[in-house]
Amino acid sequence: MFTAAIVGSGGIGAHHAKCYQSTKEIRLAAVMDIVPEKAEKLGTQYNVPWFTDLRKLLCRKDIDFIDVCVPSGNHGDVAIAAARAHKHCICEKPLDVTPQRCDQIIRAFQKSGTVLGGIYQHRFADDVLRGRAAIQAGRMGRITLALCSTPWWRTQEYYDSGDWRGTWKLDGGGTMMNQSIHAIDLLLYMIGPITSVIARTALLAHERVEIEDVAVATVEFACGALGVIMGTTAAFPGDAVRHEIMGTQGTFYLHDDKAVLWKLKDEIESQKDAAPAATQIAGTGASSDPMALSSDIFVRTIDNVAHAARTGTPPVVTGEEHKKAVEVICAIYKSAQTGKPVALPLKRFKPKHS
Repeated sequence: MFTAAIVGSGGIGAHHAKCYQSTKEIRLAAVMDIVPEKAEKLGTQYNVPWFTDLRKLLCRKDIDFIDVCVPSGNHGDVAIAAARAHKHCICEKPLDVTPQRCDQIIRAFQKSGTVLGGIYQHRFADDVLRGRAAIQAGRMGRITLALCSTPWWRTQEYYDSGDWRGTWKLDGGGTMMNQSIHAIDLLLYMIGPITSVIARTALLAHERVEIEDVAVATVEFACGALGVIMGTTAAFPGDAVRHEIMGTQGTFYLHDDKAVLWKLKDEIESQKDAAPAATQIAGTGASSDPMALSSDIFVRTIDNVAHAARTGTPPVVTGEEHKKAVEVICAIYKSAQTGKPVALPLKRFKPKHS
């Protein structure tokens, strides 16, 4: 069994630590944070050694994986250090906050030969997998229209709780980069690449931040389908993440990864396959509380990366896969800043505010 050390002992690091209690391929062996009180608290809670110096942690031969849970704009620093120390890596979303920084991380792991895996845990939800399989099998016909929406709520206190929150440098953006990234990743995972975006963003409900709390984009996919991406942290009290996928042979809707509508022509005609339960999902989980996270799909994600290291097969979320949503989000920001459509792939992005 592999061992992992969590770097970043805040809220998301604590959630990862909880998930390691259920993983089958990997166990928690250490935690680290530059704030001694945070590291000590988490280490004591899970009865593992705690560190405040990344270099000392990376020297430990009994650590196989570094699990990156620091602020987004610092992901690259920790991940690249892990690669140079020939450690495997599990990195929280986003991989980093610009495509060029993501590329640097990917190259570091290509050079080291160790595994880089990301946390897009919603890819492992059962109804997401069923929907993707239907699309890939052609059962949806031609995909024509797709929508993802993240109508969440975050208080002003949330942004005030850390000086990195709401900054371009360390948060990488607002509702798109921090909250909607999971919904955007699923859109790409199910339908495929986006080739162009045109977007608007705004800061309407929060203060003392550099970034947006409302954003909307229209997009075109490589397959020809059109789509809409919407996200906000200014929708009290917060509601379910929605995906609506429509094609010439079927339509399905997901709310918080659960199928609430599932109508495929072949099933309607044959009545042989049972459709997923179509249950209305209220705004649950992280829609209003950033730490109300499901553990089950996190455990599947972490185990998948460890399995990749053991077998030599790529994880579901490789570094290249992890980068895709970051690139789309940066294209959204560039379009909002310039007022013009932006084509993908996007080579470089630098917020004009920084």
